[in-house]
Amino acid sequence: MRRPAAIAAVCALGVAALSAAQLPGATRATSQTAKEPATFGIGRPATPEEIAARDIDVGPDGVGLPAGRGTAAAGAPIYAARCAGCHGKTGKEGPNDVLVGRLPGDAFTFARDPSAPKTIGSYWPYATTVFDYIRRAMPPDKPGSLNDEEVYNLTAYLLAMNDLIPADAVIDAASLPKVKMPARDRFKPDTRTEKPGKSGASGAPGRPK
Repeated sequence: MRRPAAIAAVCALGVAALSAAQLPGATRATSQTAKEPATFGIGRPATPEEIAARDIDVGPDGVGLPAGRGTAAAGAPIYAARCAGCHGKTGKEGPNDVLVGRLPGDAFTFARDPSAPKTIGSYWPYATTVFDYIRRAMPPDKPGSLNDEEVYNLTAYLLAMNDLIPADAVIDAASLPKVKMPARDRFKPDTRTEKPGKSGASGAPGRPK
C-alpha cells in the first residue's frame, strides 16, 4: 500500500514545481536571461540603385514627372493590348474599374449616390497622379513594366477619352500639371504630417471635402 502513496507524493511535487515555474517572477527571470540577437539574419540593406528605382512617385504638382511625351493616338494601341482586358474596349465595360465617363454638369454626387461611377473623368483630382498610378501599379500582372513614354501615351489616351484634353494634344512634364480635372476643387490637400507617437498622413494628395 506504500507504492500508491509514494506515487501520489511525487505527483504532488511535480505539480508544485510546475506551478512555481508559471509564477510571474519566474517568467520575468526567464525573459531577463534571454537576449535578442543583434540581427535576425534576414534580408540585406537596399542599394542606392534599388532605392532610386522605387523612388518614382509623382505629386499633384507634377514634381517627379520624367522626361518624355505622349499622345492619345500613340496610347490607343497600348491600351488595347495592356488595359482593355480588365477595363473594357472603351474603358467603360469592365470587368474591373470603369475609367471613362463624366457625370452631367461634372456633378460630384458620390456622397448621395454610391452607384455613381468614380472614373478618371468624374472623380480623379489630378492628371499628374494618373501618370503616377499607371507607372507604379499597372498593369496588375506586371506593374512597373511600362516605360515612361508608354505611360505618357496611356495617360494622354485616358484623358482624351474623358474629354479632358483635345484628341491631338501632346502631354509632357510641363503640360500635364496644367490639365484641370473636374474634381480638383472637390478635394482638399492633406497637409498633415506625422508626429512621433501619433498616427498621421504625410504627403497624401488629398481627401474629399
